Amino acid sequence: MEDAAQTMISNLEKNYGKTLEQWIQIVNKEGFEKHGEIMKFLKENHGFTHGFANLVAHKTLKSDAGSAPDVNDLIDKQYKGKEHFLPIYEKLKAEIEEFGDDIEFAPKNSYVSVKRKKQFAMLIPATKARYEIGINLKGQEPKGILEIDTKTNGMCSHKIHLTEISDVNSEVIDWIKKAYESAG
Repeated sequence: MEDAAQTMISNLEKNYGKTLEQWIQIVNKEGFEKHGEIMKFLKENHGFTHGFANLVAHKTLKSDAGSAPDVNDLIDKQYKGKEHFLPIYEKLKAEIEEFGDDIEFAPKNSYVSVKRKKQFAMLIPATKARYEIGINLKGQEPKGILEIDTKTNGMCSHKIHLTEISDVNSEVIDWIKKAYESAG
């Protein structure tokens, strides 16, 4: 299990009065099936921060890399019906790995979180026609291909849209590298 998630799990009882297993039982009793429903419930009814609500939601749904029996199953699930985007993911992953040896790729159900000390990017096969890269560059004005992200609930500040592998160019890699450097 990744260190950050283990630290959060250890702090969950101290911060919110119950263990992870107890919170999972509470959420399961509510019958939620969607990540967003769980997060809203924990934030509104129990005062959870976004990060802790996200952790409990992923662990309840077993939708994070730490809960999946095989991380490749999560990648396969993301690209089912969007197989044409797999080369984009593989190219981005190879380029990002060149930044340094302190990078973690953490697949979830619908995206791959890319982390250093904190998340700096998300690799998302969003639709059959659009691939998105979420980037954390708070305070950065949108410029060129970099747009403000209004959809990931604060998980990223900006996004870049791609449609084909040739869209993975030096501008894309430069923005991701800038986010990587700011996450150190």
